[in-house]
Amino acid sequence: MDVGVANEKSNNISVLIGHGNGTFADQTTYSTGFGPGSVAIGDFNNDILLDIVTANSGSNDVSVLLGYGNGTFANQMTYSTGSEPRSVAVADFNNDSRLDIVIANYKSNDISVLLGYGNSSFAGQITYSTGSEPRFVAVADLNNDTQMDIIVVNSGSNNVGVLLGYGNGSFADLTTYSTDSGPLSVAVGDFNNDNRMDIVVANLGSSNVGIMLQENIVVLGNAMGFTFDSGSDLRDLAVHDVNNDNRLDIVIANYGSKTISVLFGNGNSTFANQVTYSTGSRPNSVAVDDFNNDTYVDIAVANYDSKNVGILLGNGNGKFTLQTSVGTRFPFAPFLLAVGDLNNDGRPEILVGQNGSNVAHILVAYDIGSLTDQITYSTGSYPIFVAVGDFNNDTQMDMIIANYRGNTVSVLRGYGNGSFADQATYSTGSYPVSVAVGDFNNDNQMDVVVANEKSNNISVLIGHGNGTFADQTTYSTGFDPGSVAIGDFNNDTRLDIVTANSGSNDVSVLLGYGNGTFANQTTYSTGSGPGSVAVGDFNNDGRLDIVTANSKSNDVSILLGYADGTFANQTTYSTDSYPISVAVGDFNNDSQIDIVVVNYLKNTAGVLLGYGNGSFSDQIAYSTGGATK
Repeated sequence: MDVGVANEKSNNISVLIGHGNGTFADQTTYSTGFGPGSVAIGDFNNDILLDIVTANSGSNDVSVLLGYGNGTFANQMTYSTGSEPRSVAVADFNNDSRLDIVIANYKSNDISVLLGYGNSSFAGQITYSTGSEPRFVAVADLNNDTQMDIIVVNSGSNNVGVLLGYGNGSFADLTTYSTDSGPLSVAVGDFNNDNRMDIVVANLGSSNVGIMLQENIVVLGNAMGFTFDSGSDLRDLAVHDVNNDNRLDIVIANYGSKTISVLFGNGNSTFANQVTYSTGSRPNSVAVDDFNNDTYVDIAVANYDSKNVGILLGNGNGKFTLQTSVGTRFPFAPFLLAVGDLNNDGRPEILVGQNGSNVAHILVAYDIGSLTDQITYSTGSYPIFVAVGDFNNDTQMDMIIANYRGNTVSVLRGYGNGSFADQATYSTGSYPVSVAVGDFNNDNQMDVVVANEKSNNISVLIGHGNGTFADQTTYSTGFDPGSVAIGDFNNDTRLDIVTANSGSNDVSVLLGYGNGTFANQTTYSTGSGPGSVAVGDFNNDGRLDIVTANSKSNDVSILLGYADGTFANQTTYSTDSYPISVAVGDFNNDSQIDIVVVNYLKNTAGVLLGYGNGSFSDQIAYSTGGATK
C-alpha cells in the first residue's frame, strides 16, 4: 500500500510509495490548486490505474491527477466547485460504471456533484443546497436501493444532511438530523448488524461522537417540490426520455438565467431535483433529438440574445456536454426551434424561426455532433411558429411558417437534400400565431389550420398534394385564439379542431365533416386567459379530452369528451402563477396520461398526475431556470 497526502499550505500533494514492509520511499510532490484540504482516490478513466482528486479550498476547484500505474502521476486538471471546498469523496452516482465526484463547499453552503465521463474528464458541477458550513462529505447506500447516497456534515447548523440518490446522477432534497455542537466529520457502517448502514459523527464543540442508528432515524427523500431561482423566467419545455431509463423527463429553457433545466423522472410520479446546464444568453426555445447518431438524446436550444443555437450532446445516462454553438451567429434573435430529417440522410436538422427577421434558417447535420452553417430562406414578416410535413407526397419533408405580422403562412418545399424551394405564401386572417397539420378531407393529402389571434378565427387551407394549397376558408372562434390542436372528438374517423381563446376564456370546438369543411364552433368555458391547448384520453374511455393552461386564473381546465363532439363542464386544478404552456405524457409509467404546465411568473414546471379516471393529483412543482415559455 502507498500513501497520498494533501498539503494545505504548500499547495501540493505528497505521494509515498510503500515497500511492502511497512516502510515508504521519500515523497514525490505534485502541484494542486490552492489550499488542498482533502484527498480521495479512484480510477477516473477506466484504465484500472488509480488516480487522485483533491479539494482546493483556496482556489474553489478540485484537482484530478491521473496515475500512470508506476507510482507517478500526470499534471493536474482542475474543475470548478462552489466556494471554499473542504472535503471530497468519489462514487458512481448514475450507474454508468464511471466514477463521479462530490465536494462539500464550506462557504457557499452546498455540495457539488461532478459526473465523470470515464475518460478522466467531468461534466460541469451540479449543486445541491446543504445546511450551514458543510465541512465533510461521505457516500454510502443508506436505504438499500443499490443507489449511492450522500452524507454531509454541516458544522455551522449542528446537523448532518442526507441526500438520497436516484441512480441517475441526481439526488433528492436534503433531510437533516441534529447532532451535538460542532460536528466535524462522519463515517458510515453497520453498527448493530441489522444490514442497514448507520452513521457516526465526530462533534468537535461537545468533544464527543454521536451514533445514529438507522432504526432510530427515518431516511426519506423528498422530490415533491423545487424552488426556482429568482429571475429564471421559464420560456419553453420538451418532454422526452433523455437518460434511457424508460421514464419521461422534462427539459426547460430558462430565459432569465442563461440555463436549461433537466428534471429526471423517477417513474413513480416524482422528479429529481433540476440539473442545470449553461447556455447562451436568454434561451428561448428547446428541442430534443439525436443530433450525432449515437442513439443518445441531445438538446438544442435557441439563445435569443446570443443570436445562436447551442447543442448539448447527451451521453445516454442523463448527462450532457457543455453547450457547443453551431452555425454562424444569426443577424437577429432566434425565437423558435423545430426538428426533423429534412434531407433524408437519417440525421435530424434544426429549423430556426427568428423574431425581427423575415427569414427561416436551417442547420443541417453533416458530421458527428456538429452542424453546418445556417442556410437562410425568406419568409413573411415576423415568423412566429413553424410546423413540418410532406405537402407534395414526394416523401421529402416540407415546412410551413406562420408570419405574425405578414398575415400569411409561408410554405417551403423540401428537395430531400437539406435545401428548399423559395417560399410560396398564402393569406390567412389577422396575426396568425399557431399552425397545425392534418388530413381534413380524407384524400391522403396534408392540409393546414392556422389560428388567427386578432381576427378571431381560424384559416383552413386544403392541400392539393403537390405542395400548393387552396385559398383559405375561415371559421369563427372565440376572442384571441392563440393555440390550435387537432383530434377526432366524435369518433367518426374525421379530424376536428380545437382552439384556446385567451380573450373570451373558452375553447372553440369545430367538428370536421371529412370533406375539408367544418361545423360552426361550439364553445366551452375554461379558466381565465387560456393560452395553450392539448388533447389526450385522460380517463381511458377511448374518447379524446381537452386540457388548457389558463394564465390569468392560475389553473388548468380539464374537459372530458363524450365521443359525440361534446364535452363535460370544466374541472380545474390549481397551478403556480401564470401557466402559459401545457403538454401531456405518461410520467410515471402507469399507462395513465399526466399533464405538465410551465408557470411563467413562478419559474416552475407543474406536474399533475393522472389517475386514469379523468381526475388528477394536485400540482407537484419542480424548479427550472428563468423565464420558461
